[in-house]
Amino acid sequence: MAEKIYLAADLGAESGRVMAGKFDGNRVSLEEIHRFPNGPVLLGGTLRWNLVGLWQQIQHGLGTAGSRFGDSVVSAGVDTWGVDFVLLNEHDELLGQPWNYRDKRTDGMMQKAFQRVSKEEIFAETGLQFMEINSLYQMLAMCERDPHLVEQARRFLMVPDFLHWCLSGSRVVEFTNATTTQMLNATSRDWAADLLDRLQIPRQMFPEVVNPGTSLGRLRPEIAALTGLKNVQVVAPATHDTGSAVAAVPTQSTGRPDWAYISSGTWSLMGLEVADAVLTPQALQRNVTNEGGLDGTYRLLKNIMGLWLVQQCKQAFARRGRQLDYTELTRLATEAPAFRSLVNPDSEAFMRPLDMTEAIAEECRRTGQPVPESEGQFIRCALESLAFKYRMVLGWLQEMTGVPVRVIHVVGGGGRNHLLNQFTSDACGIPVCAGPTEATALGNVLVQAMAAGDVGSLSEIREIVRRSETIAEFAPQNTAEWDAQWERFQSLN
Repeated sequence: MAEKIYLAADLGAESGRVMAGKFDGNRVSLEEIHRFPNGPVLLGGTLRWNLVGLWQQIQHGLGTAGSRFGDSVVSAGVDTWGVDFVLLNEHDELLGQPWNYRDKRTDGMMQKAFQRVSKEEIFAETGLQFMEINSLYQMLAMCERDPHLVEQARRFLMVPDFLHWCLSGSRVVEFTNATTTQMLNATSRDWAADLLDRLQIPRQMFPEVVNPGTSLGRLRPEIAALTGLKNVQVVAPATHDTGSAVAAVPTQSTGRPDWAYISSGTWSLMGLEVADAVLTPQALQRNVTNEGGLDGTYRLLKNIMGLWLVQQCKQAFARRGRQLDYTELTRLATEAPAFRSLVNPDSEAFMRPLDMTEAIAEECRRTGQPVPESEGQFIRCALESLAFKYRMVLGWLQEMTGVPVRVIHVVGGGGRNHLLNQFTSDACGIPVCAGPTEATALGNVLVQAMAAGDVGSLSEIREIVRRSETIAEFAPQNTAEWDAQWERFQSLN
């Protein structure tokens, strides 16, 4: 077939970009059209997202793509992080400045929710892990802080759904991101009406939930004119970035939970692909989550703090005049002594520290360990600790399915960190396959290709990725040394 172009707007917590997926029916390749920064905006003592600014950047990227590819462009779709949302009034006006999930207004909201509905009941209905950043607790905070805005709300949209509204005027929420809200019923796959009623969250604002691959209509006429993109469809990919990334995992075992994935970036999302949500008492005890995937699957996974620790250490070093890139930081970590200091990456102390190095140092003091003294020691502490956390979570996931995991696939930008990949293989004692690093954008564009009828199934998406990408493999080494430190790490959790 003639080469077709699918455009992916892929927004992460640090940056966003517009990517062109070029598909010839056999292989897919990506071209970055426009990249732009992203991050929380400090506003009046609160943390927000500049969504209007992000929308402006997306328009710029689409315009560049229109000039470059013209009529070859078939469709466009957006994926972002989860949990954050906007409210629109009856005139489609934004109600308030969009909140960033790290804002402190959700502190204590989980306990307030449990006073009305028990933790067990919430999990039985939604299957989602309990984190104060979840949309449910953000919504409760908004009901408490800004009830007048909630009263005006006529439409609840997740961030990518809002951007799809900007593109096409659609007013729906896509399934994979809806599952991150803790407001969706994991069995019916629709909004948890009884839960919302009991928590006194107005239901009328929640729109239809649609599956990934749904066509949302054509570009708004004014956007088509501005960008030069004519007859272009807007298609909902798996709008949660992890959902798109997992769709592009190059496994040959689709349909079997004998492989694990780590979507590695600011967060590490580690999990298995399963047919149905796992709602057992064990899943509740381990605080794992069930998030939607492609073809009606669920991603049984655990959020792990991820490379946020490294990113924030890098910023702390820069504030002290040490401008080091990630390659140099990894080199310094390689040279640092092994297992000198370990921390629990998911400690609340690391969620939003003013200085990550000070937070790590304090955790080491609290647990009676040597405090890191150099950049390399801080980064090695973070990476070894992450690898051990992956081992812990892998054990939980295998317990819940009863199926041994034979390989871990690492996708996303964190897959470029070969030291962490080797540590992960060493700690878990099984091979690690790293790549593609652009899994999210690949998953996004290939779901669009599936919506256009150019790809037939999830298995075929993964076959195309295998043909198109180079995958790095890491075999376990030094497992005895990692086993010897395992009990020490467990004591920190």
